[in-house]
Amino acid sequence: MTQTTFSETYDYLIIGSGAAGSILANRLSASGEFSVCLLEAGPRDLHPFIHVPAGFIKMIFNPAYTWQFKTEPNPQTLDREIPVPQGRVMGGSTSINGLIHNRGQSEDFDHWAALGNPGWDYASVLPYFKRTENRITPTDGSYRGHQGLLAVTDTDWTHPISDAFINGAVGLGIPRNEDYNGQRQEGVGYFQRTIHKGRRVSAAQAFIRPARHRKNLHIKTSAQVTRILFDGKTAVGVEYALGKGRQVHSVGARREVILSAGAVNTPKLLQLSGVGDPELLRELNIPLVHELPGVGQHLKDHYSVRIVTRVKNSHTLNELARGPRLLGQIFNWVLRRPSILALSPSLAFVFWKTDEALAKADLQGVFTPASYKEGYVGMLDNYPGMTCGIWQHRPISSGHVRIHSKDPFASPIVQPNYLHDAQDRDALVKGIRLARRLLATRELSEYMDGEALPGDSVQSDEELLAFARRLGVSSYHLNGTAKMGPAVDPMAVVDSELRAHGLEHLRIVDSSVMPEIPSANICAATLMIAEKASDLILQVNK
Repeated sequence: MTQTTFSETYDYLIIGSGAAGSILANRLSASGEFSVCLLEAGPRDLHPFIHVPAGFIKMIFNPAYTWQFKTEPNPQTLDREIPVPQGRVMGGSTSINGLIHNRGQSEDFDHWAALGNPGWDYASVLPYFKRTENRITPTDGSYRGHQGLLAVTDTDWTHPISDAFINGAVGLGIPRNEDYNGQRQEGVGYFQRTIHKGRRVSAAQAFIRPARHRKNLHIKTSAQVTRILFDGKTAVGVEYALGKGRQVHSVGARREVILSAGAVNTPKLLQLSGVGDPELLRELNIPLVHELPGVGQHLKDHYSVRIVTRVKNSHTLNELARGPRLLGQIFNWVLRRPSILALSPSLAFVFWKTDEALAKADLQGVFTPASYKEGYVGMLDNYPGMTCGIWQHRPISSGHVRIHSKDPFASPIVQPNYLHDAQDRDALVKGIRLARRLLATRELSEYMDGEALPGDSVQSDEELLAFARRLGVSSYHLNGTAKMGPAVDPMAVVDSELRAHGLEHLRIVDSSVMPEIPSANICAATLMIAEKASDLILQVNK
């Protein structure tokens, strides 16, 4: 196919309006010089629960606004199918995620560069982290941005139990850290979040909303891209299915097709388009456009486990989210007063070590004065409770994303291979023990009313690992399935400028390009990747 067959042609086609796609749509259309078409498979972000932060729990499993992916059975997690939903709406996962703003450690990005990706060291990417954000609280300008479009705030709703948790961690020797996105990550404190004036600040709200009326920016929602079109080795456009009727349309790209569909849909779309492992494509009778065996490989995620205790002598979110107390919280939210409706699911953080000999933290802990029923995410317990979740920063276990059908509307195989590496299992058990210590401090003792999950009978390493296998869940931090690396790396999919190896006019910009998982929730790093990519793209086309 060639460009002349398209009824519509733009300079840039961006596939996906999530964290990366939203920034790219804004930056590439800013000058007015280039025409940009943004294609989003889901609807506009009009649902009110998207904008109320507490609505996260109502949206994350709503199939109208999310891709309801599940992992393949894995013996290390008792062959369970674990939900790994991803956003399918304007703003992508930033419209349905947990709202935490967490960059990761500087060493994460220095490691990216050391793997053969020049320009991705921490000193080089720090300006892009800063350019994205509007840190509302005055902080050190050496590390934080105050002029960006993405509001990053501190929690304005505190709870005595959260304060006691933080004080207890300090008592254990973990330093208080007022800015884990600054000079150092290690410590304990309250999370920063993308909430402002009681409302979610998604990538769509921050970056697309101020740009959507530009004449050179064309946004198509409910437009699921089904195939990238090539002329030889050059990407020239895409096919997409529009609306519920799935009427097929095609649109061309004069300069570049930019794939920002996320760590599951990006490799899926490449494979459907004939780019990937030749053996897989041959099995499915998909014509090979270009051999890139790394497509869909190197999938990583944070596998998390939560410890729950019953609470005495205080109300928790479990009670505040019901009955007359909830009405009071709604009233406060309407008046823009502190309210549980304007909270992220996790309030306090702990970044610490499985071994004191380690130079840097290798665990992330999250705390909230609330608890969910066993086996459920989103259903509060009927008793007062508090929760400390834990996960390993940089798991070694990795997996894959792989299509099993030529049907573009079929979900692919998603297999993260959680806990396959013995070091991951060891780190998680040590993390669970740390979480227990954090919940058993003197400062929390007046609120502690016994461990509900996993319970006092679970004590040995083997029992704790069995508990983790049975009830651990995804942190929804999927990445790495089109990883960045030099051409000498047979599993690398893109180069350090995010151009697909061996192809022309195709760039990948999302969490799939991460060469290694960062020691953080991945949204902030994905935003940074898109900021840097926008400069790389515009420099080429000056």
